[in-house]
Amino acid sequence: KCLTLLQAHNHAYVMPIVRWGQTIKQELSEGWSRVIQHDMTAKLDGHSWTVEFPVYIDCTYQNGRYDEHGVARHGYAADAPFIDSPRDARYHYAKRFGIEASYRLSEQSIATTSTQNPVVRLLYVVVSLLLQNVWRYLHWEYVATPRRGGRRLWKWSFKEFI
Repeated sequence: KCLTLLQAHNHAYVMPIVRWGQTIKQELSEGWSRVIQHDMTAKLDGHSWTVEFPVYIDCTYQNGRYDEHGVARHGYAADAPFIDSPRDARYHYAKRFGIEASYRLSEQSIATTSTQNPVVRLLYVVVSLLLQNVWRYLHWEYVATPRRGGRRLWKWSFKEFI
C-alpha cells in the first residue's frame, strides 16, 4: 500500500528489500549488480493490490568484514530521478542511516518533561543538541585516535561562535 501511494503521488523513495518470497530470495542469492522489475500482490481490505517497482541489486565483496567472505547482495526498491545504478541506491540509502542514528541519539539525550509549553520543550532540545556536540568535539579532540588523512580543523574561535 505504501509503494502504491508513493507511486501515485510521484514521490521519490529508496527502501531496502526484505527477503520474503521465493522470487526475491532467488534474485538476491545469485548474479551481479543489476536492476530488475518486480511486482508484488497483496490483499488489503478486500481488495487485491498489485504494484510494480524497480529493484536495484547491489553486489559488494565483503573482504573479511564481520568475518564474512564472498559477495554481499543488497536489494533496494527505488524510484527516484537521482538514482541511475545499484551503487547510487546503496549510497543514498546509506545516507538515511546517518539521519536515523542521529535521531536515536537525540532521543537518548533529551530531557523528559510533562510541560506543554513549547518554549521550554524547545529549550530542552537545544540544550540536548549542544551537549551532544560538545561531547562529540571533546571525544574527537582528546580521546579518538587520529586516523590516516588527518583531521579537519575548525577555523572559528569560541568568541566568534558567541
